[in-house]
Amino acid sequence: MNTLALGPSWLDPDYLIQTFGLIGVLVIVFAESGLLIGFFLPGDSLLFTTGLLVTTGKLDYPLWMVCTLVVAAAVIGDQVGYLFGRKVGPALFKRPDSKLFKQENIEKAHEFFEKHGPKSLILARFVPIIRTFTPIIAGVSRMNYRSFITFNVIGGLLWGAGVTLLGSALGKIEFVHKHIELILVAIVLISVVPVVIEVLRARSQSKKNPGGGHDAPGTPNPPSERGRHAKR
Repeated sequence: MNTLALGPSWLDPDYLIQTFGLIGVLVIVFAESGLLIGFFLPGDSLLFTTGLLVTTGKLDYPLWMVCTLVVAAAVIGDQVGYLFGRKVGPALFKRPDSKLFKQENIEKAHEFFEKHGPKSLILARFVPIIRTFTPIIAGVSRMNYRSFITFNVIGGLLWGAGVTLLGSALGKIEFVHKHIELILVAIVLISVVPVVIEVLRARSQSKKNPGGGHDAPGTPNPPSERGRHAKR
């Protein structure tokens, strides 16, 4: 199956799966779910392609096993992110920018978590970049662990199994199979829409309220009321 590379060839889902197999898929899902360095990885298109390749027999594993392992990798990845956030705490907000770390990604995830509360762990699964940092922010905010586990598992199931099953189901349609490159482009575009909307909204607010009382860069905001309630 030939696909259109959406960036460097080593980020092309088909290339990654053909090169590293199911193990590579699981490692990427784990990294994108909670490691700081995993935010740039192609989670949505990778899972969709995985499901499609299982359906077409090019990935020789039972679909139920692939979905189970993907969900496990996603849940464990978020778990690691949460524990990392609890350990690092506010110091994470003071970490300087580097090629693989941008302070703005942490701030966006923090705003997302504050806005949506515990359910952000489910919603963030479907938003690139945000899904990597939200479990870390949940740890920084010391979200109640039982609540975290609950929403982590639900999010892992809906995203990990859901997108994989979607790829498997649509992979049986001849049009999708013949135009997979267009489908992957559409998935990427749809997945970045929430990020674009959030950026535009933030710019609009900054124009309306220049210097609107934000803390100095790198300074963590105090826990909000929602953050405090989440710990109970």
